[in-house]
Order: sequence, then C-alpha cells, then structure tokens
Amino acid sequence: MFEYDNEIVESLLSENKDFERLYAKHSQLKQRVDQANAGVEAIDDISLEQLKKEKLLVKDRLASLIEGYRRVHV
Repeated sequence: MFEYDNEIVESLLSENKDFERLYAKHSQLKQRVDQANAGVEAIDDISLEQLKKEKLLVKDRLASLIEGYRRVHV
C-alpha cells in the first residue's frame, strides 16, 4: 500500500498518531479480507463486502493525509 510514497508514509507514521492508527486499521482489514478470500476465515459475502468497503474508506483517508502532507512539504 502506498509503495510510491514510502518516505511520506514513514514520516507520517512517526509524526501523526491519526495516520498511524488508520494505517494499522487498514493492515488489519486487509489481512481479514485476504484470509476470507483464501477461505481461512469463514465469512458471508455481505460481511466480506462490508469489510472491503471499510478498508477502502480507510485507504481513501490515508491517501488524503498523504496528499495533505505532500502539499505542505513538497
């Protein structure tokens, strides 16, 4: 996730608690989605779609924070 912005992500992880919290949440959601898709975690289709939507919302928020950082620091 955000491989092209590694430096910004590292800076935000050390400077911004909200970003750190969201980053951890996204990682957790990604892991659950991956496990569900692999059949490791039993989950119904509706719940899986809800997880995917939540993951996308968190990713969008992270992208917004990255963009804000870029505008100020680049």
